[in-house]
Amino acid sequence: MHNFKELIVWQKSRELVKELYLILNSFPDAEKFGIISQIRRASISIPANIAEGAGRNSDNDFCRFLDIANGSCYELETLIILSFDFKYLSKSDYDIIINKIEEIQKMIYSLRNKLKQS
Repeated sequence: MHNFKELIVWQKSRELVKELYLILNSFPDAEKFGIISQIRRASISIPANIAEGAGRNSDNDFCRFLDIANGSCYELETLIILSFDFKYLSKSDYDIIINKIEEIQKMIYSLRNKLKQS
């Protein structure tokens, strides 16, 4: 069992969720039950799955939840790209968010490899 609160990848993904919630306030109201809802669910899924996996009894279980978190990262990345395509995001917000998502993806990959080696 791992302490998820000490994992930098969990901390960064949690910060990303908070940042996205603030940015989503500027999206059109018509997207409340569309892309806004999807972005919220996908982003929340990242730290939630990292935490759930950290609480499992084996590193193999933890890796499985890291895979789910990583899948949510890719889903979120696609939703952010679409949001930019729809002009809901500025170029600067888009670049910042995409960079953070890619950093989290790399961190999940590294953590997963570290767990597999132990």
